[in-house]
Amino acid sequence: MASIAAAVPSTVHDPERPAAALASAVGDGSEPVGDAVPAHGLPDYLQRTYRWAYLDRRMLYWLDRPAVVSAILWGNAGRLMDAAASCFDSGQHVLQAAAVYGDFSLRLASRLGRHGRLEVLDAAPLQVANLRRKLRGHGNVSARVHDLRRPLARRYDGVCCFFLLHEVPAEMRRCIVNNLLAVVAPGGKVVFVDYHRPRAGHPLRWPMQWVFNRFEPFAASLLGQDLTTLAGERPDFEWQRTLFFGGMYQLVVARSNASNAPKHSQEVFASV
Repeated sequence: MASIAAAVPSTVHDPERPAAALASAVGDGSEPVGDAVPAHGLPDYLQRTYRWAYLDRRMLYWLDRPAVVSAILWGNAGRLMDAAASCFDSGQHVLQAAAVYGDFSLRLASRLGRHGRLEVLDAAPLQVANLRRKLRGHGNVSARVHDLRRPLARRYDGVCCFFLLHEVPAEMRRCIVNNLLAVVAPGGKVVFVDYHRPRAGHPLRWPMQWVFNRFEPFAASLLGQDLTTLAGERPDFEWQRTLFFGGMYQLVVARSNASNAPKHSQEVFASV
């Protein structure tokens, strides 16, 4: 997913303009602009499976609207975004793993306040450019190109991964999850929000199966997977999962502990 509702400038409408040029044109001045595709290239799965959603400027114009994001999540977008943002505190330095359509980054940046800092990473230069455009003027936000399969050198008070894992092949999830866990400071947390297998009899169970088969080929493998297993043996983290909307969505918090004492996972159900 990726960004906020606003009129998209003419630079986005030109299908012939390269993404790198767009990134240079709409940088917000908070960091160097002109990001090109990384030397190692865009992830193959992104180019093959999600080009239409994240690498096409014409689709970006239609998808990057709160109403569209809300429809995709069956009216739960605002609720899930607020639940994720509420896991962090004012003044914290937080990493957002991948750009998100709609106003999620704005909500998270507002939660962190002017003394906090939000850094957004995405493998697609077009998404980085679009996020900079949307949040131009917000001095506590920066965005840059980075493939999350690669390690990060910085440390953060918290990390938020909002509907990313279902979009990457199953064999890549462990690498991404462990890279995110590796950068959180002691006492900090990593927050994952994503799809989950809905309870038996859920009226949207089969419609969503069709959606996954048609548009989200990697999602089905995530539905029954315990996210804690992606981290391997990590006694330095305590895990808690909250389910939403009849189990269709999950919010998983991995909290870093000062000690290495083993912690048990917890699960709670939010009201439908």
